[in-house]
Amino acid sequence: MDKSSYVYILASRPYGTLYVGMTSDLVRRIWEHQNGVVEDFTKEYTIKRLVWFEPHTDIMAAITREKQLKHWNRDWKINLIQSTNPTWLDLYPTLS
Repeated sequence: MDKSSYVYILASRPYGTLYVGMTSDLVRRIWEHQNGVVEDFTKEYTIKRLVWFEPHTDIMAAITREKQLKHWNRDWKINLIQSTNPTWLDLYPTLS
């Protein structure tokens, strides 16, 4: 049986810097971003707000989707976020 995987987008603020990622443990990974556990792009640019995510049952589908979104232009990503989260709320509190 495949483990659940998630593709997600973080933002520094509404319409701010965006980050696209993929994980098998969304709650843990977003916590790591929000607490600066890993020295990476999100820590350097203070990107902590979970604004969009998509669950996948097949990890290969999640990897493919992440790569697809990383190649999208910024406007397409913004439209994707706004289609489900028009106020750019941080979705992390809704996960637990």
